[in-house]
Amino acid sequence: MTPSTSTGKSILRPALTVLGILLLLAFVLVGIYAGNVFAGMRAAAQTSGTIAGTGVVQPVEILRDGRDIPHIRARSLHDLFYAQGFAEGSDRLFQMDLVRRFVYGRLAEVLGARLLPVDERARVVDVRGIVDREWQNLDPRERAILQAFSDGVNAAMAREPLPVEFRLLLYTPQPWRPQDSLAAGFATVLDLTDSWRDVLDRNQIWRTGNRRAFDAAYPLTDWKYDAPTVGRDAPRSVAASLPAEALAALVAPAAGAVAHRARRGLGSNDWAAGAAHTATGRALLANDPHLDLYIPGIWYLVDLRAPGFHVAGAAIAGTPGVILGHNDHIAWGVTNGTVAALSVFDAPANLPQRNWVTETFHVRFGGDVTRRYYRGRREFGVPRPRNPHRIALVRWSAYTRPYSPVAAFLDLDAANSVRAALHALARYPGPTQNFVVAGTSGRVAYQLAGEIPDDPAWARYVHPASDLRKTYPDIPFARLPHVAPSKRAVVFTANDKMYGAGYPYRLSASFEAPYRAYRISRLLRARKTYDVSYFARMQRDTLSPADLEFARDVVRAARAHPRSLPPSAKPLIDALATWDGRFDPSSVGATVERAVRTQALYDAPSFVGLLGSLRQDSGGRLAAVQHSVLRAVAKLARAPAAPRALLQPWRLAGAVRVKHQLASMGFTFLDGALLPGDGEKYTVHVQMPKYSQSFRAVWDIGNWNAGGIVIPSGESGEPGSGHYTDLSRTWIANRLVPLPYGTRAVDAAARATLTLKP
Repeated sequence: MTPSTSTGKSILRPALTVLGILLLLAFVLVGIYAGNVFAGMRAAAQTSGTIAGTGVVQPVEILRDGRDIPHIRARSLHDLFYAQGFAEGSDRLFQMDLVRRFVYGRLAEVLGARLLPVDERARVVDVRGIVDREWQNLDPRERAILQAFSDGVNAAMAREPLPVEFRLLLYTPQPWRPQDSLAAGFATVLDLTDSWRDVLDRNQIWRTGNRRAFDAAYPLTDWKYDAPTVGRDAPRSVAASLPAEALAALVAPAAGAVAHRARRGLGSNDWAAGAAHTATGRALLANDPHLDLYIPGIWYLVDLRAPGFHVAGAAIAGTPGVILGHNDHIAWGVTNGTVAALSVFDAPANLPQRNWVTETFHVRFGGDVTRRYYRGRREFGVPRPRNPHRIALVRWSAYTRPYSPVAAFLDLDAANSVRAALHALARYPGPTQNFVVAGTSGRVAYQLAGEIPDDPAWARYVHPASDLRKTYPDIPFARLPHVAPSKRAVVFTANDKMYGAGYPYRLSASFEAPYRAYRISRLLRARKTYDVSYFARMQRDTLSPADLEFARDVVRAARAHPRSLPPSAKPLIDALATWDGRFDPSSVGATVERAVRTQALYDAPSFVGLLGSLRQDSGGRLAAVQHSVLRAVAKLARAPAAPRALLQPWRLAGAVRVKHQLASMGFTFLDGALLPGDGEKYTVHVQMPKYSQSFRAVWDIGNWNAGGIVIPSGESGEPGSGHYTDLSRTWIANRLVPLPYGTRAVDAAARATLTLKP
């Protein structure tokens, strides 16, 4: 053996030893990580027995029924809301932490640089400052409720197993502050408010000067299907043979303007009937809010009871009380008002330097990043689209007069009549919602509630900087659309234009298309009296009159221009010709219609002149749109495996996976159920890939153990609980399940009882 060989081996041997140690250490660390995650997948919060040493003053019972819904019995409001915080912190801690991080712009701290742009957008609004001012504006009773809830969350955080998501991401949550509950509520404010980004988009078309183009791109309603809640229906216009929104999307503005951004269609349905119209002589109310579809869902079902206070229904995870539901005297539901909530201005040339602030972002596995934001006393700055170095200024009451909607909902929870509920809504700041309320008196009412500035722009365009000196006072509550309490009233809303002819305010740049409202109104007119089962069937309805009209137009155009289509398109046209307009799971026509509509939107012609005059011309320009649709059909028919790939039932083509919010990071094993295709964007039963009905509820007012409420997944956010996805079968089957209410019903339904003691 040569000296050099001996020396090489002597060097290699320790290196291999070090490498082996490192590999062993890595293997051990991976094993520890995997074991910790595995334990988290099996872990679940305690739901039975006794926990002593908590922050309650007197013992509190948390009874869980077969769906794991907590029914909380306490002897004081402090103990009641402490226990609600404990229950939500036990079941939904990661969801609550993720929401507050999203609202505060602190996702990159735990999820890395990929989430930094999301954080940067979130910090445009000074949410932490807003919720701190909201906290100061609460009265002592409301602060005490939020503090008790926060203390309960922190007690659960300290005592219960760490949820699996924290183990996956290797961090622990910070203590919950009372202001964090206000932030969790503010998440819905951001989600449901017509944003400055929408105003800036609309402004691009407005500034072309073509008002017809603007009205076609952002229609106030489709007059052919207009179904106002208040006032008379408009005359039915039949000038165009395609739905207005579909036409507007098909003929997007020209390159050089801004590309038309289709509305997401987020919304909700609610309706109510007074006692004069029901089989039982009691009022009825139905509500199904449409929100982002994730697991766990936004809603946390709960029943809260203390002396002088009893309410049940859906809470927003992270907030005290019940947001939508009923108490002993009333039930209420909401849909988003889709109205203008803020004013946008061009920024003047010289903005005060003292109003610029620097925000620091901590990025996991990266260095800190700083960004500058403008925050004045009355306006804050937002980046211009395609020109981030310029800003516009936004004036919004949530920024200038911060009052939390949580306070108004706590008043609703305690309201003892429809009139008392309307009084509570008079102080509701927003996001602006359509409320329907029904009481044990048999009366029902409708009220649009929330702060709406009487701004002539109505979120259609950006004001010049000179308008900054102007003020736009809110429309008085009494002048907002409403229907007075009555046993004979029948009210309904679905994010559409809620007022009829003669109402003095526009309210919105563009309401949601009225197709769901139109269908609901027709279903209500089809019966003279209603019961729970009929309202529940309405919530399951999958007929879209507008899509059916679109399908018939496609068939008519295809038969008028047979040479425009290849032979392989015949099965597609035949499927559309026999389609009944329902997005039922078994429907093949629904699959074809959705594919044609989607393809047509991608292939839309792009010239502003067509937009501006389409509704005034049912001849040549309308024919151009029909030819565009036929090109879309031909393109689909010529695609590989077509048309066989399209001729499948909607339950397969429209299937939707309920995803976890960490699914994009590869943690798909946390996803929920696969929901078969059942309903679509414009059907009462709304179900789309990223949003759907978030709960379905029907309340038989006063007979609270009838009717009920259901959610798409499970009550718990913990996979190991047994209640993570257990409610999906009921949801898919479209069954309505009563929510036990009252001592006898809750005792009979209870499957576990946890007692919190001082």
